[in-house]
Amino acid sequence: MAYTTIDKPSDYFNTKLYTGTGSSHAITGVGFAPNWVWIKHRDEANPHKIFDTVRGVGKSLKSNSSDAQASNEENGYVSAFGSDGFTVVGGSTSSNDVNKSSGTYVAWNWKAGTSFTNDASSTGIGSIDSAGSVNTDAGFSIVSYTGNSPNATTIKHGLNSIPQMIIFKRLVGAGNFTVYHQSLGNTKGIFLTTTAASDTSAGYFNNTTPTSSVFSVANSGDTNSNGNAMIAYCFAEKKGYSKFGSYTGNGNADGPFFYTGFKPAFIIQKRSDATHDWQLHDNKRGQYFPGNVVNNRIQPNSNSAEGTGDDIGYDFLSNGFKTRTSNANYNASGSVYIYMAFAENPFVTSTGVPATAR
Repeated sequence: MAYTTIDKPSDYFNTKLYTGTGSSHAITGVGFAPNWVWIKHRDEANPHKIFDTVRGVGKSLKSNSSDAQASNEENGYVSAFGSDGFTVVGGSTSSNDVNKSSGTYVAWNWKAGTSFTNDASSTGIGSIDSAGSVNTDAGFSIVSYTGNSPNATTIKHGLNSIPQMIIFKRLVGAGNFTVYHQSLGNTKGIFLTTTAASDTSAGYFNNTTPTSSVFSVANSGDTNSNGNAMIAYCFAEKKGYSKFGSYTGNGNADGPFFYTGFKPAFIIQKRSDATHDWQLHDNKRGQYFPGNVVNNRIQPNSNSAEGTGDDIGYDFLSNGFKTRTSNANYNASGSVYIYMAFAENPFVTSTGVPATAR
């Protein structure tokens, strides 16, 4: 069997940098038709903006806020999804989240693409209906459903494999982005929106691990708000392309190495046992200090501008990543960190060609 089925990860995930124009602006060069677009203004303290094709154009969420879904916000939004990118429009204010003239932006893009609907009463899959977009090759789906708390509920995700990470958000009323991560298990949730440590409650996932067909939610308003629209971003690991794991810090500037099976293009991580910011690094904004260290960070729970520093970052290596700091956001001794990573290149392609570090 081949090492990986995904020789070109940028067919499914890609980071795109662009400069705003203040008027309607088509962003191309993503490399595919994106279904999930996450945008951050790099040089100003503006919120993260999240868009997807399931909710539709103009409808935005903020990873750093518990706000409900907004439509066609005055601070700018995605007005169209294209075959090779998306279009952003400048809002009516000078503080523009996605397209300020001469502003620098980063957009992280994922491909799903195959629409599905599930009538649970007809298919027998899940206990309530769901719909969305899925790419089983890349292990990614976007799932919409209507919550029915306080009932314990199962929902079809469409992946045909077990998701290792799911990010939930209610669309009506305030609620955290709530994360299921396999390394924390089915009894704990953690919030992309905040700095908080993981929280134990059966209300999030009904203390039930996802299966290859459904995920479970219970009575939490963040994962199953009664009568309200919900969205879930679901991820299943694919060898050589994605990894959803954890590591334990050693508190040393020469930190531990973590094997992923690919050269990373993107990493989000969070210290799960204490109050700390989420950290996001990618291979397109990379400032290398020294060698392979990627130290341009963005914090998904904060509207802060992009930050840099000698005491932050990872080595992006051919088969994983390594901490190069004792900073507690990355590598406190004995502390546990969860992460989500996507590939630039697999460690070995399906034809046996190895990747190399920078």
